Amino acid sequence: MNDKVESQYKATLNLPDTEFPMRGNLAQREPAMLARWEEMGLYQKIRQARAGRDRFVLHDGPPYANGNIHIGHAVNKILKDMIVKSQTMSGKDSPYVPGWDCHGLPIELKVEELVGKVGDKVSASEFRKHCREYAAGQVDGQRRDFKRLMVLGDWENPYLTMNFNFEADIIRTLGKIIANGHLHKGFKPVNWCSDCGSALAEAEVEYQDKKSIAIDVKFPFAAPEALLEKFAADAALASKPVSIVIWTTTPWTLPANEAVSVHPTLEYSLVWLQEADEILLLASDLVASAMQRYGIAADAYQVVGTAQGAAFGQLSGQEHAPFVVQHPFMPAVSGGPKFVPVITGEHVTADSGTGAVHTAPMHGADDYVVSEHYGIKAAEMLVDGSGKFISNAALDALELSGLSTADKGNFRVLGLLAEHNALLKKENITHSYPHCWRHKTPIIFRATPQWFISMHQAGLLQQAMHEVEHSVEWRPGWGKARIEGMMTDRPDWCISRQRTWGVPIALFVHKDTSALHPDTPALIEQVAKKVEQQGIDAWFDLDAAELLGADAANYVKVTDTLDVWFDSGVTHSAVLRQRDELGFPAAMYLEGSDQHRGWFQSSLLTSVAAYGTAPYHTVLTHGFTVDAQGRKMSKSLGNTVEPQKVINELGADILRWWVADTDYSGEMTVSNEILKRNADAYRRVRNTCRFLLANINGFNPATDKVAGEQLLPLDAWMVDYTRQLQDKVQVFYQNYDFKGLTKTLMNFCVAELGGFYLDVIKDRQYTCKADGLPRRSAQTALFHVAEAMARWIAPILSFTAEEIWDLLPGEREESVLLAEWYTGFPDTGAQALPAAYWASIQAVKEAVNGVLEQARTDKTIGASLSANVVLFAEPALKAELEKLGDELRFVLITSGVEIRDFSAAGGKDTELAGLRVEVQVAEEEKCERCWHHSASVGSHVAHPTLCTRCVDNVEGDGEIRRFA
Repeated sequence: MNDKVESQYKATLNLPDTEFPMRGNLAQREPAMLARWEEMGLYQKIRQARAGRDRFVLHDGPPYANGNIHIGHAVNKILKDMIVKSQTMSGKDSPYVPGWDCHGLPIELKVEELVGKVGDKVSASEFRKHCREYAAGQVDGQRRDFKRLMVLGDWENPYLTMNFNFEADIIRTLGKIIANGHLHKGFKPVNWCSDCGSALAEAEVEYQDKKSIAIDVKFPFAAPEALLEKFAADAALASKPVSIVIWTTTPWTLPANEAVSVHPTLEYSLVWLQEADEILLLASDLVASAMQRYGIAADAYQVVGTAQGAAFGQLSGQEHAPFVVQHPFMPAVSGGPKFVPVITGEHVTADSGTGAVHTAPMHGADDYVVSEHYGIKAAEMLVDGSGKFISNAALDALELSGLSTADKGNFRVLGLLAEHNALLKKENITHSYPHCWRHKTPIIFRATPQWFISMHQAGLLQQAMHEVEHSVEWRPGWGKARIEGMMTDRPDWCISRQRTWGVPIALFVHKDTSALHPDTPALIEQVAKKVEQQGIDAWFDLDAAELLGADAANYVKVTDTLDVWFDSGVTHSAVLRQRDELGFPAAMYLEGSDQHRGWFQSSLLTSVAAYGTAPYHTVLTHGFTVDAQGRKMSKSLGNTVEPQKVINELGADILRWWVADTDYSGEMTVSNEILKRNADAYRRVRNTCRFLLANINGFNPATDKVAGEQLLPLDAWMVDYTRQLQDKVQVFYQNYDFKGLTKTLMNFCVAELGGFYLDVIKDRQYTCKADGLPRRSAQTALFHVAEAMARWIAPILSFTAEEIWDLLPGEREESVLLAEWYTGFPDTGAQALPAAYWASIQAVKEAVNGVLEQARTDKTIGASLSANVVLFAEPALKAELEKLGDELRFVLITSGVEIRDFSAAGGKDTELAGLRVEVQVAEEEKCERCWHHSASVGSHVAHPTLCTRCVDNVEGDGEIRRFA
């Protein structure tokens, strides 16, 4: 039915009308809605409305307070918001308190650019003040963008890790972890960034390809005779030089070498090189590849003896290192050549290289462990915090002092090896290597005195793994395996940093023994109270005598700061346990998949260490955003999609629909083209809602709503279908399956509504008597659909849902976000024909539409109302169609319909088995008002251009009861 009737009867039609615009103009209109929400105190009203209900707390992982938000931030916050809002719609008390991570190196670096380094132009206290101000400004900017995403939360009372009370609670939580026996101080190799000048946590390390110089180096045996005997080799070979060969990609670590490691169960071979007349010791499995690498032909070398690596010592029983080798160039501390032992270690592999590794306990975790086992201690650290060799007598003599390990120092070591005839091979390789995630530069491993949370002391790792297995639901399921893989055999957590802008490790240690003060628990609480009043400066400005009195002479303050992952990791203590509206543990943590090695893990470890339990019941993970070619977002590639630009051009609801419509469990593809397609999908939903609103114009649910048992069958079906669909919608939300939800909503708008129900009822809506049962029945169904749909889309399309809510008739909550899932569906009793019946009718309509469309293409007919159709149907289908009688033509939107027995010769085939259709041009006169062709047109003298049905609706009671 066309909306326009250019005749005297136009005023008799019930044409749709609504203030809900076809175009959302979201970018221009959404800010006004945000202002309204803020003015009405919507978040607080939701909290009041849900007070006392079952609680669902999604705890916000803090983004770092530095820089503009990116598309990944938008994905994260929108997902959280959809979950919180859907839980609220389910009647839960679901507060959302956003937070920010405010300490740490990135802010320090920015502030250094602005005011200079500590000690140069500003004092440490002034520097921290500037850091605090800078972080506060970054929080304001990010908060503004997050709110613009239509994310609802307690934005005026967020948690900030730099708030004084939060800083105090960080120190208190550290105290609990110490009291539970999980802290220790150690001199171990840690991830070290020379640009940061600080240790890095595991989560601050990322792996990238790096070009390195790989070298094969000879370490000569001091006593080759005993070795030959061990390998059952000919004693006559004792006159020849024998060396074990190591392979390394970090030549600069060789000055710190204290041993050579082999694997105890690998077989090793003594290989005589005929031309050089020397013997090399290599893993047997790697002899051929090593010889090829050295350019030695197969007939130019000979294996003269073999033995297992256990010959060099054991990792159990009577450990000893019976063989020593000479360092290629380093002198002994006492003068003369330096000798180091050959030891065995399980970390050695025969995957590549030589099967023997040089061992520098100051520069590798495995090296440190195996050296400690053998009681091997390094004399001193030879590399400073900036990655340069220190100055001492040996390094000065070797001209290494002051050289950077990244370049000149590395090349100088290569020169020393060549000078001492120890360099067998040098080649460039590209391999995966750890980098600092901030500077994107290669890190080094460097042993320094640091504070650690032990993974095994007091059984922390075992407890944490138990929580992963038994106490937490991981969504998607692979999240469990991911965090287990990252935690299994993980090293102790180095929590100390040598920075200025960070929460102090507020401990007093004995100046001689480094033992903690015996009153540490009480001292920590005293410090926390001071920090609560003055912030972290309270510790750095503190005179030890204030707390220790005369004992201060024996103790020193620790000046290291805490790893920022510790800051964010203890939000369970500083936020969940401190805010009455939240509580511990949280129902859910939700972050990107990188947080299995970051916040998910630091939160778990600190919570188990402090309280013996996981801080969350469920962990939900989303993937990273990539472009249409599957590439990660990168400014250098120019493929980033800025959320601010999307919002300013398309609106936040479009971005929110894209997030909901994308499978967040894997990589999330986004591009301008994809967003435009999502805008098209949004318009379909919007226009469907516009039709609903336009056709309940003038409908008063208090007086016009038709009771369920009086609804016409088609309307009763739509009400029941919507009720059942709401059950599915709730399940989608409960399972956080937003893509399944958007697909279902779109199908509903396109198929059941747009493709069938709304199409069928147009005639009844527009042409029947305004207050007659046929129209009021349809309006009642439309009203129930609109009431439900506004709620369904509210967690996703929050602005659009609020627009709809404002225009729905009847009394209601001030905002759709204060409402719950719709419960006003009436009992339709026996009025509704079975859903399967209407599904069958829908299929018939689609099949007939296909034939009508072909007839239009062939110019046999114009509009579908200019046609009559003959349906040739199999018996079962024929019986179904006959139930509708004359109403079938209104369902098919044709002027006439005839049902005949199925005939293979009658009509044209359709996509529906058992149905053929013949299209005939309607020869009857066209009604000026409803546009149906009918033999009754002209039968009424007063209305010669109308059909009798329209005459009844214009002059009669219009109470023609119809299925459709």
